[in-house]
Amino acid sequence: MDLNKPLLMIPGPVPLHPRVLKAMSRPMINHRGPEFARIFDECVSILKNVFQTNNDVLVLSGSGTAGMEASVSNVTRGDNVVTIVNGKFGERFKEIVALYGNPIPVEYEWGSHIELDDVEDALEKGASAVTMVHNETSVGIVNPAEEVGELARKYDALFIMDGISSIGGNEVPVDKWGVDLAILGSQKCLAVPPGLAAISVSERAWERMENVKPPYYFDLKVHQKSASKGQTPYTPAIPLFFALHEALRLVCEEGLSTRVKRHERCADAVRMAMNAMGLELFPRLNKLSRYSNTVTAVKMPEGIAYKQLRDGINNRGVLIAGGQAHLKGKIFRIGHMGNVSAKEILTTIEALGSTLVEHGVKAEGGVAAAEQVLKTKGI
Repeated sequence: MDLNKPLLMIPGPVPLHPRVLKAMSRPMINHRGPEFARIFDECVSILKNVFQTNNDVLVLSGSGTAGMEASVSNVTRGDNVVTIVNGKFGERFKEIVALYGNPIPVEYEWGSHIELDDVEDALEKGASAVTMVHNETSVGIVNPAEEVGELARKYDALFIMDGISSIGGNEVPVDKWGVDLAILGSQKCLAVPPGLAAISVSERAWERMENVKPPYYFDLKVHQKSASKGQTPYTPAIPLFFALHEALRLVCEEGLSTRVKRHERCADAVRMAMNAMGLELFPRLNKLSRYSNTVTAVKMPEGIAYKQLRDGINNRGVLIAGGQAHLKGKIFRIGHMGNVSAKEILTTIEALGSTLVEHGVKAEGGVAAAEQVLKTKGI
């Protein structure tokens, strides 16, 4: 039985490597013992390389959203926070900030690029932090993290960045960009099951926490104290740590730069296929934004409803995603992150093209276009 069927080509969770599946079947161990400490410490060491940071890295048992809330709640109590919104998860950041502070939204139509002047205008009003989603999977756009980081430092604001679906699949040098709290989700580019969040924490962020009453479960200072002993403060999701450990070994074997290039090439192949089939990408870019390495968002063509498209592709053994909230029925999304290779890309494009043609939508040439990119770039 293939445990990775149907083929998940959604923006997470993603198909798992057989070694990761096998790792999760190991017997339970004492989470206060030396074996867990070794696994934990090795995970943190490799994660620092993935984040490209010298800052502390913590691993929480919880989803990416848990990492978002932990990051906000440890540094914010009643103060102003600039929240950049151009998609579903930027909206989520704004909602989280509203629980702990006063959001100053810089909002755009979902899928539109952001303007740095707008961010700076908001920061000039006075804010302790700025939140942004680097790779907005709801709309397939990458936002300008380096430039926002520069603005945050200019106005002495912490930069809190959701890198949940970009770290490990994009070039994300956390320290170089001045990110004070960066968040990674296990089920995205690292190809681990859902349920773990990693957070890198800068010295500036630790200093800010001294003046903020922390939450209980997500108290990062408590997590850091336990991490110094190779532990978590509360019972961890041990099988997920087994999976994370093995997945990070795979990252090391492949090499981070090679992994990022693979994601880039697969994304290029999908976009070229969409162009060949006459399909229009959804995001509206400017010179500072770009298309995502890990998910492609496409406008629904005329002549077919999303449910027909989804069901037709699913009947061919592939699962894609639709739009969220007000974008339901208006776009579809293809995820290409984790262990994705030419085989998965071509299988997905074939299923998409066949379904469109079946419903009378002219969509030939996608597979050939994708093959050309993958062949040229060596995937």
